[in-house]
Amino acid sequence: MTTPTYAEILSVVADDFAIMDKQVFGSLNSKVRLVMQVSKHVIDAGGKRMRPLITLLTARMLKDEQNKQALELGAITEMLHTATLVHDDVIDESGLRRGKPTANATWNNATAVLVGDYLIARSFNLLVGFGNMPLLKVFSDGTCDIAEGEVLQLQHQYNIETTESDYRQIIDGKTSRLFMMATKGAALLQGREDLLDVLGDFGYHFGNAFQMIDDVLDFSGDRETMGKNLGDDLAEGKPTLPIIKTLEILKDTNPNGYDKLRIAVQTGNIDHVDELIKLVQSSGALAYCKDCALQETRLAQQALANLPDNRYRQALYQLTELASSRLM
Repeated sequence: MTTPTYAEILSVVADDFAIMDKQVFGSLNSKVRLVMQVSKHVIDAGGKRMRPLITLLTARMLKDEQNKQALELGAITEMLHTATLVHDDVIDESGLRRGKPTANATWNNATAVLVGDYLIARSFNLLVGFGNMPLLKVFSDGTCDIAEGEVLQLQHQYNIETTESDYRQIIDGKTSRLFMMATKGAALLQGREDLLDVLGDFGYHFGNAFQMIDDVLDFSGDRETMGKNLGDDLAEGKPTLPIIKTLEILKDTNPNGYDKLRIAVQTGNIDHVDELIKLVQSSGALAYCKDCALQETRLAQQALANLPDNRYRQALYQLTELASSRLM
């Protein structure tokens, strides 16, 4: 059976999504013109809005009616995600994201950081309006976890001693946590506290799979699909699972190759990037990483099996299939 496209999955909540999408920028109300200008730039350059889509699908899965607060929560989730991307671009000194100039490249680092801060602050300003303390706690705890994940990644930058356990701790914070907030937040709005754990499991495992797949594709995808050059993670000294596993394998099987990759990781020098990518590809590490990603996908799907069975749950299942199909 063919996996539906992202657009086909999105069509299940098309009306909700259209309203939510307008609210992402419409919810901003800064009196400072530059804040609005930069915010519009980064939001307009946004991606597929996967995290708010998950919020909308979860809310509908639990109660099939349009929920005004769920639409607003979707917009807030995207606002938080956008803020993390703006900060990421500053840290990585990125000039382009998805083929468009980043905020830090268009203005400067200081402006980008402060607008990212504003997006986070405005998100919580809007969350307070729900008057829902459990929801506010999920998002405040989760945002702390996201920040810690980013700092942990920075702490392990250019570090060849980074372990798989370290990596999983990093992606739990920087990626999976926001997926968990997207699902658990929708459950709290629908009064389904009984499903918080299982929805958290889905978000956690789907987020892990999503990040692992991205990291594999950094060594096996193509520039057009990824929106970046192959080997960028290596140049930025990010300790991703393919790099960690390749170093582990080469240390015992190919000392010369190990030294070349070790030096590249420690320095960020990828003058011989094609050779380094071939080392990763030929080591067998990517097969291991794909297996890890598919295992996380299966765990996400198992969590879904404990949720109400309807077309919205099916759409969430299809999202997991669509993500893992990128590995094929």
